[in-house]
Amino acid sequence: MAISAPLLSFYSSLLPSSSSSFSTSLFPISKPHFYSPSSYSISNSPSSAIRASFSEMPSSPDSFNFRKPEIPSMSPFSLSMNESSNQPIKWRRVLLKVSGEALAGDHSQNIDPKITMAIAREVAAVTRLGIEVAIVVGGGNIFRGSSWAGCSGLDRSSADYIGMLATVMNAIFLQATMESIGIPTRVQTAFRMSEVAEPYIRRRAVRHLEKGRVVIFAAGTGNPFFTTDTAAALRCAEINAEVVLKATNVDGVFDDDPRRNPHARLLDTLTYQDVTSKDLSVMDMTAITLCQENNIPVVVFNLNKPGNIEKAIKGERVGTLIGATWNSTISRT
Repeated sequence: MAISAPLLSFYSSLLPSSSSSFSTSLFPISKPHFYSPSSYSISNSPSSAIRASFSEMPSSPDSFNFRKPEIPSMSPFSLSMNESSNQPIKWRRVLLKVSGEALAGDHSQNIDPKITMAIAREVAAVTRLGIEVAIVVGGGNIFRGSSWAGCSGLDRSSADYIGMLATVMNAIFLQATMESIGIPTRVQTAFRMSEVAEPYIRRRAVRHLEKGRVVIFAAGTGNPFFTTDTAAALRCAEINAEVVLKATNVDGVFDDDPRRNPHARLLDTLTYQDVTSKDLSVMDMTAITLCQENNIPVVVFNLNKPGNIEKAIKGERVGTLIGATWNSTISRT
């Protein structure tokens, strides 16, 4: 690019007497300096380099028009500081266990889209508060290995593997529902199915949660003879979640079967020993023992009542709490 004669003459006046020091004198190396409006000094001297650098600047600092930086719009499911500061939160990282039967709804079909959408919306409501949510899904709505073992020569191990594949189907369906309303979701499976899901890697799962993504764990533990309840307790311990939220078709744990005894009483809290000694059908013994050994509380609540998932995740009094005590004053509804 050609330089005009007047401009060349001006820059020549800035050169020192020795041309060997041109690069260091004209462009000195110094620490970065951040100018404030009051630090601008525009000189009238022709030889001033500041005038050459800021000749387009306004003559008065008062004439600067500082525009407030534009903040990009936040995702509808990102952290809201106002909501997080006003809403008391009991747990910051939770594991939600959703049984396959619960996904079936009224059992008119294997998966009820209304149920999955209700789960997605309530999970979305709590992710705005900065709560990290992981989900373990069952597969009983499609195939339950323990029920089919022995049929037509099907051994228990093979039946359980088929049941694990059923949980993957539920997980992919639930992921699609969540992402349809803007919730970033990842599915991780206990055995490799690279075309449809990520393999389960604990550190990757934790990283997804830290980035605000919902992680769905499928295929149980990857081993036969273990239920998805045990998978929920195991994954909860591995990712350092603070509670297992078990979503069922009943309001919680009762002192008797509510279907046979209309006067059965809903229990507010239980100890791990109560569950094992009374043989309460809350979770299988392997799962409840794993929770006890790792001091993981369990909340059993009704999935079919609107708002229960959000209440449970926030730590409000809903259903039955096992292995801890309520410290919330919010009444049960």
